[in-house]
Amino acid sequence: MIQHIKSPSIIEAAGTGGKKIEEFFGRVNSNTSEVSIARMTSPQGWVEPGQCPEFNEYTLVLKGTLKIATTSGEILVTEGEAVLTGSGEWVQYSSPFEGGAEYVAICLPAFAPDLVKRDE
Repeated sequence: MIQHIKSPSIIEAAGTGGKKIEEFFGRVNSNTSEVSIARMTSPQGWVEPGQCPEFNEYTLVLKGTLKIATTSGEILVTEGEAVLTGSGEWVQYSSPFEGGAEYVAICLPAFAPDLVKRDE
């Protein structure tokens, strides 16, 4: 099956506001549950609630710096770097530095609100 995606769906982001999620493949834009692929643009100061998702998330930073807090510390992922966070691991994403961050997130299986398990 060939599926040509001409434009993404814009998904509402959790967190302090201002983050743009453009889903190319996933449960919303392509009706795909196996994988989701989205471009994220988060402004300086954006912080997402902590989460313990039931999916692996592969993140490739295109611009800026993404900060990822884990139970064992913090990781700064800069332009051209990538990180994998595994299913069942607690993580919190943010972009505290000047210029924010632009990155691609790939989730296996696809992101779903009931699978993300955000902190209350």
